[in-house]
Amino acid sequence: MKGGAGMNFKMVHNNINVANLDESMKFYDKALGLKEVRRVDGDGFTIVMLGDGLSHHLLELTVLTGHPEKYNLGENEFHLAIETEEYEEAFKYHKENGWVCYENIEMGLYFIVDPDGYWIEILPKK
Repeated sequence: MKGGAGMNFKMVHNNINVANLDESMKFYDKALGLKEVRRVDGDGFTIVMLGDGLSHHLLELTVLTGHPEKYNLGENEFHLAIETEEYEEAFKYHKENGWVCYENIEMGLYFIVDPDGYWIEILPKK
């Protein structure tokens, strides 16, 4: 898509900082099937890129060694959106695991929450 000054831009990833990398990776795998595709270990940080195997867009989890507590998300007015062809089954599965934090029946979507309090919107594939 043409962006500023006629240049092409492509979205690549979204980043979230997490307090416990293992716990977060287990959640994203179990809840959404996201798998590690790349890892960078640096001085005081680890970055793990998670992918769904379907799109090129990745979720970057960053853990800072000196920040073991959960982050203050303020009003948490941002989220990741995921679509699925198995919406009803996904809703039931997420509900059974206690991850559903908000349902919007009118709009036909719901949100789950990860171990750090980030919300993930779940949509039926259109």
